[in-house]
Amino acid sequence: MKTAITGGIGSGKSYVCQLLKERGIDIYDCDSAAKRLMRTSEQLKARLRALVGDDVYIDGRLNKPLLAQFLLASDNNKQAVNAIVHPAVADDFIASGMEWMECAILYESGFYRLVDRVVCVTAPRDIRLQRIMSRDGITREKAEEWIDCQMPQEEVARRSNIVIVNDGTPLLPQLEGLL
Repeated sequence: MKTAITGGIGSGKSYVCQLLKERGIDIYDCDSAAKRLMRTSEQLKARLRALVGDDVYIDGRLNKPLLAQFLLASDNNKQAVNAIVHPAVADDFIASGMEWMECAILYESGFYRLVDRVVCVTAPRDIRLQRIMSRDGITREKAEEWIDCQMPQEEVARRSNIVIVNDGTPLLPQLEGLL
């Protein structure tokens, strides 16, 4: 059975995945795979340069601030980048043979079609904002911008098979129920 772990930025889905990894579960990380593929795939690099401009890569390295600025500038920009990156990540996941994936934008990407069940990790907005600001060293406004560009947490939870609440209550009992 293929399982996806999802949840908005700052929800703690990566922490939940780390706890699962400690229990011997291999988890495909869609974000890491996307970064790896954008770094190593010449086809992806060429398509991103054509879309965003040559400055999206500087000395062969992805210009993350420029890409982030492009993504946040419009929904059309985000969709155009996703149309390049998502199919490559989906193919890489399938080729990996793994049964678990971590994906922040599971529904937006269509990756929910690749799994049999979805686990959503949720947390209150204030907790999410604090986690993002602390982790990334960004302002509250920027953290809110990142949260707001994702599907609402309530919608993701509603579409999921299982919800794990990461608000400071113990996670291990919830994970045992999942396993």
